Amino acid sequence: MPNPIDIKSLDLEALQEALTNMGEKSFRAKQVYAWLWQKNAKSFDEMSDLSLALREKLKANFLFQKLDVGDVQLSNDGTVKSAFQTPDKKVIEGVLIPTPKRLTACISSQIGCSLTCAFCATGKLKRLRNLTASEIVDQIVLINEQSLKNYQKPLTNIVYMGMGEPLLNYREVLRSVEKITSPTGLGMSPKRITVSTAGIAKMIEKLGDDEVKFNLALSLHAANDKKRSKIMPINDQNNLAVLTKALQYFVSKTGQKVTFEYIIFKDFNDSIEDAKELVRFCAKVPSKVNIIEYNPIDDGEFQKADEQKVNAFCAYLEEKGITANIRRSRGKDIDAACGQLANKNKAVFA
Repeated sequence: MPNPIDIKSLDLEALQEALTNMGEKSFRAKQVYAWLWQKNAKSFDEMSDLSLALREKLKANFLFQKLDVGDVQLSNDGTVKSAFQTPDKKVIEGVLIPTPKRLTACISSQIGCSLTCAFCATGKLKRLRNLTASEIVDQIVLINEQSLKNYQKPLTNIVYMGMGEPLLNYREVLRSVEKITSPTGLGMSPKRITVSTAGIAKMIEKLGDDEVKFNLALSLHAANDKKRSKIMPINDQNNLAVLTKALQYFVSKTGQKVTFEYIIFKDFNDSIEDAKELVRFCAKVPSKVNIIEYNPIDDGEFQKADEQKVNAFCAYLEEKGITANIRRSRGKDIDAACGQLANKNKAVFA
């Protein structure tokens, strides 16, 4: 091949075709594929059941691209944040979040982000490009290794809540989910995977058309358009009425409840009147609510809500029959909490 391509970009059928064109038996493709997606080989040299001649042929014809691990930070609460370098020398971040019942990988889907949400550090970065499916899966593999090392247990859950908007990288995100859930890949249940979106209505409807099996979370943060548009410019084109229609369609096609993520800010969206608006919105879509503590970022525009008001807000939702949970922030001391990923450790790869 005059211009070698990343072998991980090929599906099994394309890999079979490529190997037979190289004069190899088609069954070799399954062996190679298993090394790529089940055994998580980090190079062609690790593919020990292949002949040396075939490994050399693979090196000559394909690229083997992978993420490199740079700076790894350990929080006081056990959270682990990692800077990963892509083959083109860009930096992304991923987080291992331990709780008594779960070990969750929070992974990125883009390098940077284009949505400019006012409360999010990542939104202040320029979006450079989408990640490939293999770069997304590599994050999971590497974070799983950290989980085994630090907690002697594998990951239990995966959330696409790191850097970027997953639905603006639709194809590669769904390809990565296929690799994660396939018996020929990591074999994880789709029920253990949550994809979080800021709210792109047409892509939410596409998720319904594709009848995805993973969980969907919507970053809501305000249940009226004026407030939501103030902190999330995407709401101007994807307002609450438009999102309601898209979410109802998604539920009708998949039969799944939606999770509304609600970061609660002091004196902005933390009143009982805000809670009433949220109850009215939840009544339109089968859903539950995660109330998330705000994690300050450098500009200081917003502040963390008072704990008493957060508890009262949650109690009101529960009183009205809404399933609601307060998510306490983890990894704040290493800027690993929700909204804080901002690539502050780029120099570690220099």
